[in-house]
Amino acid sequence: MKLGNSLCTLNVGGRRFCFSAELMKRLPLSRLSRLHHCVSESELLELCDDYDRDRNEFFFDRHSEAFSFIMLYVQHGKLRFLPHMCELSFYNEMLYWGLESSDLQPCCQRRLDDRLSDCFVHFFPEEEPRSPEEPQRSWLERMRRTFEEPTSSLVAQVIASVSVLFVVISMVMLCASTLPDWKAAETLDQHRIIEAVCIGWFTAECIVRFLVSRDKCEFVCRPLNIIDLLAITPYYISVTMTTLTGENSQLQRAGVTLRILRMMRIFWVIKLARHFLGLQTLGLTLRRCYREMVMLLVFICVAMAIFSALAQLLEHGLDLESGNQDYASIPAACWWVIISMTTVGYGDMYPVTVAGRVLGGLCVVSGIVLLALPITFIYHSFIQCYHELKVRSARCTRSLSADFIN
Repeated sequence: MKLGNSLCTLNVGGRRFCFSAELMKRLPLSRLSRLHHCVSESELLELCDDYDRDRNEFFFDRHSEAFSFIMLYVQHGKLRFLPHMCELSFYNEMLYWGLESSDLQPCCQRRLDDRLSDCFVHFFPEEEPRSPEEPQRSWLERMRRTFEEPTSSLVAQVIASVSVLFVVISMVMLCASTLPDWKAAETLDQHRIIEAVCIGWFTAECIVRFLVSRDKCEFVCRPLNIIDLLAITPYYISVTMTTLTGENSQLQRAGVTLRILRMMRIFWVIKLARHFLGLQTLGLTLRRCYREMVMLLVFICVAMAIFSALAQLLEHGLDLESGNQDYASIPAACWWVIISMTTVGYGDMYPVTVAGRVLGGLCVVSGIVLLALPITFIYHSFIQCYHELKVRSARCTRSLSADFIN
């Protein structure tokens, strides 16, 4: 079903808007541009509420004035809230037509963020419609949801609990293996058996999740899956090296690389992010606030360069013979700057001159101010991410309860 070059009419809440089919294709509204790719009337009705073939008119039961403001954004490139309309309602209209909060003007974005924070309400864009041929409840899809979404079913919760148990056991064994009492031969054998069982579970879980994934390339590129690979691979490398070089060979005893590979098993603890909302919130916040994190890093680097150069000059550069040897170089002074700006203050090095102490006070105060500047943005993003993931988790829980009752 092709729209061609004919004139299309959008009936939004009883108000008509006329566009050419070519213009609708170029509109930055995903719902309207997707109309151009529909091949049947049934697909059209998934995007609109009704369709009149004779007049080529699409009906949308939405807010007409809000759509008028959205069309002003299409014409002039500036989107603001509709006066006398709730910000959340207008934002819901934006999501329906395929816009994001980033399309709003900065003043309206702040209003929306404040409104979302006050009400703890979060909207989610509608998912792309699936093709009718795709089996919705096939066994492959159920397997994928079982291993990827811990709250999707009762079996998924059991598998997630077992996985968490293996992660905890592996972490306890890793920490205990560094104790002197655990280096006896019998204890090492027990430790290897438990480690092999844990690795076997993680390997089987990773292989099954790879086999049932929709997109294999996307699966490999996901950060958590890369971490899984980094946590599992060192075990097989160490086993291979042990088999090839012998249990008590000189290479085994002096192998720094082998010890590093074994210590990389600490990455297993990151697997808990699949099952705990707090770790997911932290990861999502860091991903959304990377600009603020980079800004914070730039602030620290600039301040560190300035204060380390001044500290080296005041403590050592003015008197090379009897000056403070802890500040003999700018890189050495950078360590003092970073522990002073973060108010840690180990006390391993400190200024002794009056000018150096005054500089140290300024360094501490500036560090507090610089570190506090981006915290507000990160805090609001953390709150928003937490409630967003909490709402999604509640939706999955309600779905699980309904499936269990049925």
